[in-house]
This record gives sequence, C-alpha cells and structure tokens, in this order.
Amino acid sequence: MGWLIALGVIALLGAIPIGIEGTYGAEGTRAAARIGPARILLYPRLAKQKGEQTPEPAQESGSKTAQEDAPQPRQPDRASRAPAKADGSLKDFLPLGKIALDFLGHLHRRLVVKTLECELVLAGADPCDLGVQYGRAWAAVGNLLPQLERMLTIKKRDIRINCDFTASESRIRAHVVVIISLGRLVLLTVVYGLRALREYWNILKMRKGGAVT
Repeated sequence: MGWLIALGVIALLGAIPIGIEGTYGAEGTRAAARIGPARILLYPRLAKQKGEQTPEPAQESGSKTAQEDAPQPRQPDRASRAPAKADGSLKDFLPLGKIALDFLGHLHRRLVVKTLECELVLAGADPCDLGVQYGRAWAAVGNLLPQLERMLTIKKRDIRINCDFTASESRIRAHVVVIISLGRLVLLTVVYGLRALREYWNILKMRKGGAVT
C-alpha cells in the first residue's frame, strides 16, 4: 500500500504546472514564476526595496588614518594571477552542442502557451498612412502566428490591432503565460543530462587515449 501512495504522490508532483508569466504595458514590465496556482514575482522586486535604505558612508576624520599610511602589499601582476585559458576542441564540442539543441527542440514542443494576449494601438493623424500601417501589422501577425503554432501549443489567443488618430505615439500591451508540467521537465532534463554526461565521459577518454565505448 505504501508504494501505491508513493506513486500517487510522484504522479501528483509530476502533474504540477510550472512556467513563466510576463506582462508589458504602460505600467512597465513584470515577470513572475508560476508553480501551480502560486505566483512568485521575479521583476520588479519593488516590495523588497521599499523598506531598504542604502547606508551612507561614514565621514572620514582627520587627513589620513594609520591604515592609509601603512605600506600596501604589492599586488601580483595580472598575467601571473590569471591562469592561461585553453580553448576547447570544436570537434569535441559538436556532440555536446547537438545534445543541447535536441534538448531545446524537445523542450519547446512540450511547452504550452496558456495565454497569449497582445493589443497594438497604432497612432497617427494621417488616415491613409495609418491604414497602411494597419495592413502591414496584420500581415506581420498573419506570418508569425502559423510559425508559433507549429512550435508551440497555444490554448488561449487574443490579438487585437486598433487605430488612434489622436494619440502621439503607438503603444502595445502584451501578456504571455508559458507552462510545462514538472514531470516532463524533469524527465527531459534527466534523459538529456545523462546523454551529455556520457558524451563528456567519452571526450575525456579520447583525450587520454582510451577507447570509446
């Protein structure tokens, strides 16, 4: 019975959605991490900064202190401090790069765009010029959306383009929520992490002159 409970707990944890929520608009840029129903504000961290005050530096008394008069230890040369950095072999790096690209490819196919909202308000006093901008904006949206839908699963989409003949400049408001289940993220990380470790181990063996298994 205990292992059934453990499996149930693991399944529940794996189904927890995690993701990133971003908003851009007149109020500024906001970013938050989402773990299930909880939201953790990442940017800006204004709430923490309001109660903090930067301490003012203490006023110096006298012309010089004894510490300033004391001889300073000789600093070693920069060339002797910094060890020489050798570049890695591109041939060795290519397998690791391919694994990283495969991981990113599988990751974006597992990502779900829960919310995609965008409102663009074009400004201009000339109706003809504004009409041309309006058509170009919708053409750009029509070209971009099919590419996004091929890479990502978009559940809720709300894209609007309006015109404002009295505004001095165009403005935009966007809200995006991207999520992935914790179980899928952990599984992808473990699978591709093991592949990367195995490839790195083979690279080390080749550098030492050993046989690759």
